Amino acid sequence: MQNRLLIKNKNLKTEIIIRKNYISKFIEEIANKNERVFCIFDSKVKNSFKFTKQKNIKVFSIKCGEEIKTINVYKDLTEKLIKNNVNRRSIIVAIGGGTLGDLVGFAASTVLRGLDFFLVPTTLLSQVDSSIGGKNGINTNFGKNLIGTFYQPKKVLIDISVLNSLPKKQIKSGYAEIIKHALINDYSFFCWLEKNSNKLLNLNKSFLEKAIYKSIKIKLFYVNKDEKEILLNNNSRAMLNFGHTIGHAIESHYNYKKYNHGESISIGMITEAKISNYLGLLSSVELERIITHFKKCRLKIYDYIIKDKLLINKLTKDKKNYLNYINFSLINKIGSSIFYKKLDKNKVYKILKNI
Repeated sequence: MQNRLLIKNKNLKTEIIIRKNYISKFIEEIANKNERVFCIFDSKVKNSFKFTKQKNIKVFSIKCGEEIKTINVYKDLTEKLIKNNVNRRSIIVAIGGGTLGDLVGFAASTVLRGLDFFLVPTTLLSQVDSSIGGKNGINTNFGKNLIGTFYQPKKVLIDISVLNSLPKKQIKSGYAEIIKHALINDYSFFCWLEKNSNKLLNLNKSFLEKAIYKSIKIKLFYVNKDEKEILLNNNSRAMLNFGHTIGHAIESHYNYKKYNHGESISIGMITEAKISNYLGLLSSVELERIITHFKKCRLKIYDYIIKDKLLINKLTKDKKNYLNYINFSLINKIGSSIFYKKLDKNKVYKILKNI
């Protein structure tokens, strides 16, 4: 299998490397080539890697979770970097899950007006999704990722050997994003997942590598066409938000406490598949096939809050919206997605009450 991929246009170049047992060596190589390296670890994984301690490596750790994506934690991190004499030749390396990558990427894009940074995602979810494409940001009281930047890392290292220590709940969270990529773009990939989901969830290395590689390729398709999510058609990067309009609203409603990201997105995908069916886009046969697969994998598919008017207020803050309409990334069949525009909040509430 090819182990290198590129995000490349006239303004940027990101190299994505897929290798096993390479994280410590990767950090040492960065330190040998650069003046100062700031390694920012998720505290849960900090002691999992042993690398040669060099004077030009400064190590920080953060206890991670969605709660770190705030303006206060961002302020603390950027001031710590400045206090430790970060300069424009410094390299920032984030080693952890998606929340750390979002926070550190945002910090790297703004400190000294932008520093080079590298990402080492250590969860399945971040390996197949959040580490790819350069979206960075923090949350507000009004919703998720409403403050942030598009800023690509120079390199992303995907090392599947780190996944062995993850709890099953985290593996399922990442698998939800893998299914999403299949549902929006690749019917044959979805068929393959139907046959091989147990192998993936049990971390069979060859099947896992194939699924990660395929997911990244699908995400790169949209990122390369629409890096900053400007398009409003079926090539829009917003297609990657299938399940996320509802999912982000659920996360925000429960203050990121009831479900992890993958669980919220899983509920969101089933809900948005039902919306697709209600609007006449997705057949009932295919809807039932999707639900069956989610149930087989024991993924979350429902929360009562989707029928509560409280959720509508969260949906109105979604970044895809404009002119007071709620826009969705929906599917018109398994493996094909559509940007569905201009549903007003009353229509959305009616749909949610009836699905």
